[in-house]
Amino acid sequence: MQTRFSDAQLQDPGIAEANDILRKCVHCGFCTATCPTYVTLGDELDSPRGRIYLIKEMLEGGNPATEATVRHLDRCLTCLSCTTTCPSGVDYMHLLDHGRRHIEETWQRPLTDRWLRALLKWLLPKPALFRLALVGAKLARPFAPLFPGRLSAMLKMSSASISSPSPVDQPGIHNADGKRQMRVAMLSGCAQQVVGGDINEATIRLLRRHGVEVVIAYGMGCCGALTQHMGDEAAAQKSARANIAAWLTVKENGGLDAIVVNASGCGTTVKDYGHLLKGDADWADKAAEISDLTVDISELMIKVGLQNVNLPAEAATLGVAYHAACSLQHGQKVVSPPKDLLRQAGFTIRDVGEGHLCCGSAGTYNLLQPEIADQLGQRKAGNIKATGADIVAAGNIGCMVQISAHSGLPVVHSVELLDWATGGPRPASLDR
Repeated sequence: MQTRFSDAQLQDPGIAEANDILRKCVHCGFCTATCPTYVTLGDELDSPRGRIYLIKEMLEGGNPATEATVRHLDRCLTCLSCTTTCPSGVDYMHLLDHGRRHIEETWQRPLTDRWLRALLKWLLPKPALFRLALVGAKLARPFAPLFPGRLSAMLKMSSASISSPSPVDQPGIHNADGKRQMRVAMLSGCAQQVVGGDINEATIRLLRRHGVEVVIAYGMGCCGALTQHMGDEAAAQKSARANIAAWLTVKENGGLDAIVVNASGCGTTVKDYGHLLKGDADWADKAAEISDLTVDISELMIKVGLQNVNLPAEAATLGVAYHAACSLQHGQKVVSPPKDLLRQAGFTIRDVGEGHLCCGSAGTYNLLQPEIADQLGQRKAGNIKATGADIVAAGNIGCMVQISAHSGLPVVHSVELLDWATGGPRPASLDR
């Protein structure tokens, strides 16, 4: 793609990076076939190629964002299916980050939009407050049809089960059972503590059983994905610095073999800390070190090796539809490890049709773009039900909540099944 940035514009490192990304695009259009919003809406401007043109036009001119540009960029799920498809290696994720940052700097959103985004950025990273908000939402849920789209979507989210605070999410050390083979720090997550508290407990049991010491670091908090996807890069960088400092402290006091993440949306962001802070001389090297240490739980378990498998009779009869979270398969390029582990554990895995398409959760997307998210959720649910599976396994809490709401099937994290197969309890979500 030809660009026309001035020499003065290219002195800005961000513009220079955007220019390099834009020049890789060859207009082939392969991305349109795998883009959920283009497949759903049929609008070229709601495809990656269309959004690339909009970002190019906006940045080249140095102009404030327009309402149309904001609308089409807001509709992007950041699922990154296009990056898996792209034959030219266009770094769409970081180009979109530039576009969204420019929007936040130059576009005045409507008051209700600003209020909702500020509420989500303030509320979701605080598990105690988010838990309280969901309790209140459950009381108001019967009146959801009376509320406008976004508020109705927030009330519908309250259908998810609410987890009680778990001691495993508090800072501390969980010793390995027997001889220690490895020492890791684990990201506890934000929303996951509230609507999927069993996941962290299952993860720690599984790791301890396999000789892994797990540290929940003091000072660790939100990964920053929430604010970054809303264009608030400064807030995302602040979250990243806090986590980096917390994990480096763990490393300095006992060593650290890996940082394990069991919510793939968070994992994609933590693995990108090196890029997020590359312009900060004080933090760039530290951020790159943390990114290099970060792994998804499935990657770590493949390395450790699944041991002492004793699959319960009930589990052996279940057909498991594996949902590949976009942030895992496209964002992190982790495709086979989760399915390989589940098969090693003895589960019967059924692949889901259109597995490359997003379920519609995408962080806060199902709250900010509820109509499109519902269409994608229903499409995903239909593909899952077509497998005839009894349960669904996934590696990201947002996907789990979204799929559960649309499919009516029990949805569990892959790690809960691995824990069950190696001596852990039956996942409670199988009864919900």
